[in-house]
Amino acid sequence: QVQLVESGGGLVQTGGSLRLSCTVSGGTFSMYDMGWFRQAPGKERESVAAISWSGASTYYADPVKGRFTISRDGAKNTVYLQMNSLKPEDTALYYCAVLKGPWARWMRTFEFDFWGQGTQVTVSS
Repeated sequence: QVQLVESGGGLVQTGGSLRLSCTVSGGTFSMYDMGWFRQAPGKERESVAAISWSGASTYYADPVKGRFTISRDGAKNTVYLQMNSLKPEDTALYYCAVLKGPWARWMRTFEFDFWGQGTQVTVSS
């Protein structure tokens, strides 16, 4: 059974930075395309960033391009989301997830197979 555990969320001021981490267990991390999505109260789920199993391909939602960076460390079975220049509209519960692949299919569907419990990010104005 695949388990994902996120950490690194918190309260930060506008313009600040946070780095989210997600450790994956119970599966073959090196084979997974990974991503982050977020959900704010009253809003639809939004796919924020994704990275292919090899790290060769990445995706960023328009609102976070140039501010967020996704990366992965195979030795640690961990995926990261570096978030810079944070804005109040980035406030949400952030989830780490295994993409429902393959990659090209996910780019059309934005569906996920497994996800964690989420970590809260709050950006104050």
